[in-house]
Amino acid sequence: QEHLVESGGGLVQAGDSLRLSCAASGLRFSTYRMYWFRQILGKERELVAAIDRSGGRTDYADFVKGRFTISRDNYQNVASLQMNSLKPEDTAVYYCAADVLDGVTAGDMEYWGKGTQVTVSS
Repeated sequence: QEHLVESGGGLVQAGDSLRLSCAASGLRFSTYRMYWFRQILGKERELVAAIDRSGGRTDYADFVKGRFTISRDNYQNVASLQMNSLKPEDTAVYYCAADVLDGVTAGDMEYWGKGTQVTVSS
């Protein structure tokens, strides 16, 4: 069973916006912290943004602060990543992840989606 399914990726031009969604099923969504990671070709997976269980606290990597916004809807069981002012260097596969615990590293996340490709042309 796929517990997390990402959607919303695509090919856009620099400066454009995209909204990624992560639909969760088979888990008590409201008890999980949600994360967005990305993996640029040839590089390690890196954390982009995180949101706590209620949606009241968010954290961002420095390279997306002011451009990306993470959110969640605990009724629809969806986590989202609004990406504005996209740059070519944002080109990557974007993954959502979930874990009930705080302070979990990427390697120990309980659930991962399969990812969605975002390509930003210059």
